[in-house]
Amino acid sequence: MQILSAIDGAVVLYTLGIYAAIVVSPGPSFALVSRLALQGERRRCSGAIVGLAIAATFYALLAMVGLAAILSQIGWLARTVQILGGLYLVYLGITAWKSSVKAGAGQAPHPGKDRSFYQGLRVGLLVNLSNPKAIAFFVSLYAVVVPIDAHWTTRACILAGGALMELAWYWLVGKTLTRRVFRAFYVAWARWIERVLGTVLIFFGGRLILSK
Repeated sequence: MQILSAIDGAVVLYTLGIYAAIVVSPGPSFALVSRLALQGERRRCSGAIVGLAIAATFYALLAMVGLAAILSQIGWLARTVQILGGLYLVYLGITAWKSSVKAGAGQAPHPGKDRSFYQGLRVGLLVNLSNPKAIAFFVSLYAVVVPIDAHWTTRACILAGGALMELAWYWLVGKTLTRRVFRAFYVAWARWIERVLGTVLIFFGGRLILSK
């Protein structure tokens, strides 16, 4: 009971409220999950969702314990990771465009061609870990919202809540887009959907590469 009483509910709710606004905003993670779900790759989509949540929680943990500030001082390392991450997003975008060519030829991906959970996990981890700007977000969020003397239980609740929020939101997106009605829509419009999602991934990748 003493542990529960040490939790600052107001801080937890306020922090997670801001976090929620960021999680639901469109970005490369949303484009990735949407593409895998529409293609009917359920296992790979589930793996990607878990990977995205693990990577986000890792960065949040670094910020929470103060290690993010140290990493942010290693400019060349952060910049290298950022460029590599941008290139990876561009690669995913180009892959989507190549898929759109096949779709235009009547070769839309079949639901049976579902790849492994672990392959999706790897992709999800790479997409979120390749964006070191996430560290800046978590550092600024926790510096402004979470008091310096906040109890460890409050911090743990924020970390757990953020991870569950990532999982819940992208699970909802994936679950919704794998429904038969959306699959039928995707099969009919796969060529253009792939191009739109590919362009989104290339855009965010290019922004990562060019931004400092």
